[in-house]
Amino acid sequence: MSSISIIGLGNMARTIGARAVGGGNAVEVIGRDAAKAASVAQALGDATIGTFGTAPAGDLVILAVPHADAAPVVARYRDALAGKVIVDIANAFDADATGLTTPAGTSIAQEIAKVAPAGAHVVKAFNTVFGHMLAKGGPLDVLIAGDDAQAKASVSAFIKSLGLRPLDTGPLEMARWLEGMGLVMMGLGRHGAGNFDFSLGVSTSG
Repeated sequence: MSSISIIGLGNMARTIGARAVGGGNAVEVIGRDAAKAASVAQALGDATIGTFGTAPAGDLVILAVPHADAAPVVARYRDALAGKVIVDIANAFDADATGLTTPAGTSIAQEIAKVAPAGAHVVKAFNTVFGHMLAKGGPLDVLIAGDDAQAKASVSAFIKSLGLRPLDTGPLEMARWLEGMGLVMMGLGRHGAGNFDFSLGVSTSG
């Protein structure tokens, strides 16, 4: 199983953390608010508490922070993330969720990669899965993107430990389109589906 550190204390951090613990992974919880981090770790039942700004214990570091904070957090950690696989789960929606806030031709994940230390690899994942659907515990498809094959293999193994199916969409530049898919899901929830109780996945015939 995997050794993961989750930076962030919100709903997605708790949800991924709960499934990670359930899948037998070693989980470390990290946040600016030490008391809240301790509360989250206690709620997960079998997680350790890390110190914000120091080297995470996990080989996989999941950034469960608002999109505007993702790259600055990585820049602050800098060399403490050397050799780590950084998993970006964020979506960069504007205020009414009709557009992306990242400049054309880039993504949150690519901006993170620019400030990540040498030897660290960024993988986009989980941004096309609604948190409440992830919390239900059923099987879901998780779309990923990244430039390093071994990093994607490590993230894929972790995703499988959660009872989910990883689907590789290609290099990190595909993260822009994965973030766009997150935006499409918001539109579907508001209009075509009429609710957010759905997931995106791939089915094959034969």
